[in-house]
Amino acid sequence: MDLDSSLLKAAQFCSPHIRTEAGASLSDGLEYLEHGEWEMVLLVLEELGDAHPQPPEFWDLLADAARVMWLESHVAWYEWRGSEARNGALRAELCLVPTEEGGRKVPILPGKGLRPMWDVGQRTPEGELSVSIALLWVEGRTPLEPGECAPVRLLPLTPEHWRHLTPGDVITMHEMRPPSGTARIVEVVPPVATVP
Repeated sequence: MDLDSSLLKAAQFCSPHIRTEAGASLSDGLEYLEHGEWEMVLLVLEELGDAHPQPPEFWDLLADAARVMWLESHVAWYEWRGSEARNGALRAELCLVPTEEGGRKVPILPGKGLRPMWDVGQRTPEGELSVSIALLWVEGRTPLEPGECAPVRLLPLTPEHWRHLTPGDVITMHEMRPPSGTARIVEVVPPVATVP
């Protein structure tokens, strides 16, 4: 795979008018590309993708480039973002139950997706609790310890079970009994249309 080609293809998805929070633009990324500073190009493109929603193909190209550069944590993150772009996602503030109150004994590590079950308000025809699975990604670089709170991203495996949720709604995380945490929805991220 030609690294320059993948990064250039990804850059073509970005508007020249968008700027990152730090003020970088597409022209900055292209300048880094001219000088062979691939990791800087990758970071600028990622931030441009944060500033303006990008389709799955954009994130796939970044994952391919990161794979060539042996940046495995970046690969996992870009693959996750591609899944968000394909299926939609939720951002939430997750608070774990303390260990002494029956919560988990170990922290949730950033970049290590979990597949917990969630009570999102669905019931079986008999009125029993019906849980749905969503992959969980802890944002940032600090592990989420039992009893603490942190921002997370959720990728529902059955998105139709989650469509009724809006910012402010509270859902419950289950790994076993009793529940292991609660999450307040902060943002509902819709899918991004793929490029034909």
